[in-house]
Amino acid sequence: MRFTRLYSTLPRPNLDVKSILANYSRYHDSIIKRELSPTILHNLESLKENRTEELKVNSELNKLKHERNTLSKTMNKDNKESIIQLLTEFKVKIKGLEDKLSVLSEENFQKAESLPNLIDESVKPTEDVVEYLNYNGEDTLETTEYDHKVIGEKKGIMDFNSGAKVSGNSWYYLIGDGAMLEQALINYTLQMTREKGYKMVIPPTIVRNEIINGCGFKPNDQNNEQQIYEISNSDLSLIGTSEIPLAGLHVNSNINYKSLPVKYVGLSRAFRAEAGARGKDTKGLYRVHEFTKVELFHFTKPENSAEELEEIAELQKKIINNLGLKAKVINIPYNDLGSPAFKKYDIEAWMPGRQAWGELTSTSNCTDYQSRRLTIKYTDEMKKHHYLHTLNGTAMAIPRVIVAIIEQFYDPITDKISIPKVLQPFMGKEFI
Repeated sequence: MRFTRLYSTLPRPNLDVKSILANYSRYHDSIIKRELSPTILHNLESLKENRTEELKVNSELNKLKHERNTLSKTMNKDNKESIIQLLTEFKVKIKGLEDKLSVLSEENFQKAESLPNLIDESVKPTEDVVEYLNYNGEDTLETTEYDHKVIGEKKGIMDFNSGAKVSGNSWYYLIGDGAMLEQALINYTLQMTREKGYKMVIPPTIVRNEIINGCGFKPNDQNNEQQIYEISNSDLSLIGTSEIPLAGLHVNSNINYKSLPVKYVGLSRAFRAEAGARGKDTKGLYRVHEFTKVELFHFTKPENSAEELEEIAELQKKIINNLGLKAKVINIPYNDLGSPAFKKYDIEAWMPGRQAWGELTSTSNCTDYQSRRLTIKYTDEMKKHHYLHTLNGTAMAIPRVIVAIIEQFYDPITDKISIPKVLQPFMGKEFI
């Protein structure tokens, strides 16, 4: 039987099968609530059966080894020939059990590796609006015929036709004040995050596939459509978010508890192969193949991760609130959680031209899902090693925020886009 090697240069992840089976009903609920493939549910069910068999074979193997060792001690010049014959028989039996145990262990590892994280008790089956920003949640939201693409092309600050000629659909140019607006959003966000103690990182945008896998990102989504750009004839891919290389920054390492929490803000380009794949949101900047993203990432103690998820969400709310954008904060429902997420918040802004809410940020507590797969631990006061909890959050997904700013702040009478006050020092003007 052959298995796909998910990890080649990293240590083999230490997946706690004992804990998984002790929490069998919770994992079962997590798979059902996330609406994952029946294959995943089957993996959990067969893991339970296989683990019992694995322990039985392991017990038999240990018994045989003990009997062999005991027998070898009885060997002398008078019984040497018969003992060697018996030891040879033991060797054959032991090899057979070792091979069987190896297959069972690999099967159980791959089944455990496929399982999603558990789900926090506060997560609900439907969208749970936690808070509104710059909006009371009741007034009628305006719509307009002037979407960001119409406005942006009219003002010459974005060019989709040239992007399509050069790179293909869902690529674009930001020009002049469009490019300046992106840079202003980057500078504003980095200023906000550094004030909160985040260390800035510019990570690589090409990473090993095993790092991507360890973070819980799959090459294809639930509809079997490509999500990640893989580089031909290599084990490398382009990142969809700097969450991946930020998680990898401490791969296969042990962090002293006195350093925790470790908080990074990463600035990078991000690449999404699935943009517009299902014919949805293919117009303009909302869903594109390449964009600039500022990402937050925490390594922390397990007992602090729930609190730090709220901390990240508060920072995200402040960033969006200061821009003056009408938005809502959502506790994401079961079936919208990715496999690594224990709990997740999104912020969505109203986009009058799209006549819909659109996601600007998300933040997730991944507990020890990623750290176990990437072998990231910390040492406590008693010199014991534990797996860290990891959290990630969008500080700024540039194109989405540009969409919201243009569509919320464009005045068709004056033909001007009001620049949020917090961005004006970086733009050097009040209007586009």
